[in-house]
Order: sequence, then C-alpha cells, then structure tokens
Amino acid sequence: MRKLIVSTMTTIDGVQENPHLWSFDYMNEELGKFAMGQLFAADAMIMGRVTYEAFSEVWASRDEADPFTERMNSLPKYVASRTLEAVLTWNATLLNGNVTDVVSQLKQEDGQDILQYGMGELTNTLLKHGLVDEVRLLVYPVAVGNGVRIFENMEKTGLKLIEMNTFDTGVIALKYQPIAEA
Repeated sequence: MRKLIVSTMTTIDGVQENPHLWSFDYMNEELGKFAMGQLFAADAMIMGRVTYEAFSEVWASRDEADPFTERMNSLPKYVASRTLEAVLTWNATLLNGNVTDVVSQLKQEDGQDILQYGMGELTNTLLKHGLVDEVRLLVYPVAVGNGVRIFENMEKTGLKLIEMNTFDTGVIALKYQPIAEA
C-alpha cells in the first residue's frame, strides 16, 4: 500500500503562503537533499486546484536540466477540484467522483509514495477520512505576520511526532503521523 505524504513549508508563525518570499534565504545543499529525497520517494502527486494552478504556472516553464524540475514535471498529478474542466495540462488528471474514494484507490495501487504539497481544503478532507499517512512540516526560522496558515479552517487533528531533523540554516523538518481522536 502506498503512503500519502502531505508536506508543506511554513514560517515559525504558521504561514505557508508565498514561500518564495521567505524560504530562499534558508536554502542550502542539506535542505536541497532533503527536498530531493522526498520528491524522488514519490511517483505521483495529489493537489487541490489552488496548488495545481500555482505549481503548473511555475514548474512547467522551468529548465528541465535540473533533476528536481524534471522529476516535478514528469510525475503524474491528480487534481481535486469542483471548478476545473476535465482537460488539464502539466501531466495532470482531474479526479472524478468522490475524492476520498479515488484517493483510497490510488493508495491501493502498487508504487511509491503519493505526495501532496501545501495544506488546504483537500488536506482537511483527506485527514478527516484517515487517508493521510504522514504530515511533514518544514518550519523556517522567520515570521511574516500574515498570510494563509497551515491547518487554517481545519478540524481538530491529532498528530504524533515520529521524526525531527534540524538543518544548519535553522530550518526544522518535523514528521508527524495523524492519530485518531478518541
């Protein structure tokens, strides 16, 4: 059974919006290796409409000589949306039907991890239905004050810390396993 991994970058004050404005100062070889390992451990991505639209605009136009970009662009992407049309670009397929049923079927297939970047309505739905196996937070040592926050508008979710890594730049990678609330 494949694992569904939700991964997002966040500031110390919980903002995940516009990471290009606050994350690059902390990028180094060590953090790049972590990101590569995570991406190459997956053979599919799942995302909501907002992430799909933002990522496809940025990544599809990048030079594929870079292994990370080539991998990002080549992975099949499954997009959950109530508003997008059936024909998508960037190696993406619109999920038809009940998203939890479709994701459950994807997890049953042979393969590597399924990766979701960012957190939003789709994450809340997947967590609520017990479909998320790990939540990974890359916490950056910067506060920005405002913006869309991780777990915003989400239901209560219990998490068990299963691993923590600290990088030289002060970024902390936290891996959590969702736990069922009693």
